[in-house]
Amino acid sequence: MHNEIENFYMRKKEPAKGCLLALRDIILNFSDEITQGWNYGMPLFNYKDKRLCYLWTDKRTGHPYILMVDGNKIYHPALEQGDRKRMKILPIDPRKDIPIKTIKAIFEEVIKLYS
Repeated sequence: MHNEIENFYMRKKEPAKGCLLALRDIILNFSDEITQGWNYGMPLFNYKDKRLCYLWTDKRTGHPYILMVDGNKIYHPALEQGDRKRMKILPIDPRKDIPIKTIKAIFEEVIKLYS
């Protein structure tokens, strides 16, 4: 599993690769209780053994996004529902600064649901 996760990041081209690696670090550093796994062919992050989010890239643009598992239970203007019933995404432009404050605000809301 560890190799699959690392291969996911290493196969990406810049600037998406660097952005995804930075997002991984931001997510893992948010809480000691967040762990990384692998599910559905993509990196999964759990909080206290509950699925928190995935990292993925948009097929059309190649831009990374954070797929929040219980996104439908929180409101944040940066999250996009699209056609999804349960999950929402936070799109990230890899050519711009990562919106760390926005990510932290969203994670704080989701963590409240899981506590």
